[in-house]
Amino acid sequence: MPRIDIDAFYRHALETHGATAEGVQWRSARTQRQRFEILRRLLPEDLSPLVVADAGCGLADFHAYLAQNGGLPGQYIGLEMVEPFIRQARPGAQVQRCDVLTDPLPEADYYVCSGAMNNLTREETDRFIRRCLQAASRGFVFNLLKGRPRHSMFNYFLPREIRALGEDLGVRVEIVEGYLENDFTAAFLHSPTESVP
Repeated sequence: MPRIDIDAFYRHALETHGATAEGVQWRSARTQRQRFEILRRLLPEDLSPLVVADAGCGLADFHAYLAQNGGLPGQYIGLEMVEPFIRQARPGAQVQRCDVLTDPLPEADYYVCSGAMNNLTREETDRFIRRCLQAASRGFVFNLLKGRPRHSMFNYFLPREIRALGEDLGVRVEIVEGYLENDFTAAFLHSPTESVP
C-alpha cells in the first residue's frame, strides 16, 4: 500500500510554491543543488555522447542544472507521472509521462533519480531501483534519505542496506555521504571496471 497519494502530495506543493524547488518538495534550492552536485560528480565527465534518463524528474531541474554546470548529455529524457510538472517542465527538457514502477522504461546509458523515491515504500523502492538499473546500460545514480526505517511519510534507508542491494545485483557500488544531514547518494554501475570520476 502506498505511503501517501503521491500525485496529490506534489500537486499541492506546486500549487502552494509554484515552479520552484519547494514546489517539487525540496527544502530549498540550496539543498536541491547540493544533491545535483553529487549526482553530477558520479556521472562521467563528458556526457555529450550519452543518453541520460531522469526518473521522477519533477520540473526537469536536473536538466537545467546540467545546462548551467558542465554540459548536457547527448539526450536527456525526463520521466514524470505528475501531469502539472510535465506541463511546466524547464525549457529545452524532453519530459514524458511515465510511472517508473509500472510503465515500460526507455533505454538509456544512465538513469538518475533525485528525491523521487522518498515517498515510496521499501518494496517500491527496491522495484524502482531494479527497473531503472535494468533499463540503463551503464548505471543508475540516485539519492535517498538516510536513517533507520520509521513510521513516516518519508522513506529511509541506511547506506549499508543499499550497498548490500547493489552487491546482490552484481554491480559496482559507490556511495557518497556527508554533503547533507540525513541524505546519501549511490551509484550502481554495471561494469565492475568502470571508474567513477
